[in-house]
Amino acid sequence: MATSTNKSAAFGVKLIHKCMSKHRYIQKNSVWCALWSGGIIGPYFFKNDEGHNVTVNGDRYRAMITNFFFPELNNHDVQELWFQQDGATCHTARISIHLLKDTFGDRLTSSFGPVNWPPRSCDLTPLDYFLWGYVKSFVYADKPQTLDHLEDNIRRVIADIRPQMLEIVIENRTSRLDYIRASRGSPMPEVLFKM
Repeated sequence: MATSTNKSAAFGVKLIHKCMSKHRYIQKNSVWCALWSGGIIGPYFFKNDEGHNVTVNGDRYRAMITNFFFPELNNHDVQELWFQQDGATCHTARISIHLLKDTFGDRLTSSFGPVNWPPRSCDLTPLDYFLWGYVKSFVYADKPQTLDHLEDNIRRVIADIRPQMLEIVIENRTSRLDYIRASRGSPMPEVLFKM
């Protein structure tokens, strides 16, 4: 995630795996979202052509970026925003980086991208320090028994997040960056998130 030059905004990308036990094996949902101070794009659930949940690989990630994210991005006023992603192999493959650079140019923060993002920097990633924990705190409340029910809960919780909350999340990110700069990269000793 990175900020726009003309407004307070950020993007972040992360996968989350939701697991539930059924019939002696674990079923998973791989979920992707982007967020900035103006809203959330997603969730996007990775599925094959038959509608079954699948893990994320480079081809699936690039298909999601091309067929879901870029069209959704065109519905928002985000020309100046940066794109940040973690170091997952499917994100940092050369072909994935080139695809993202075609849209974001030098406004891409990623391993092997124009701006390198520090590994294991969850203190600075709104999806890590806010979104996934917030979503998880609500989606299991009614103890979903199927993956479809879990997906519905994820969609509902994300849809209920208001832009005012996201503005606070992004403002908090600025405080986190200021702390990291002032401490010359030291880990954050406490949570600096206020709602």
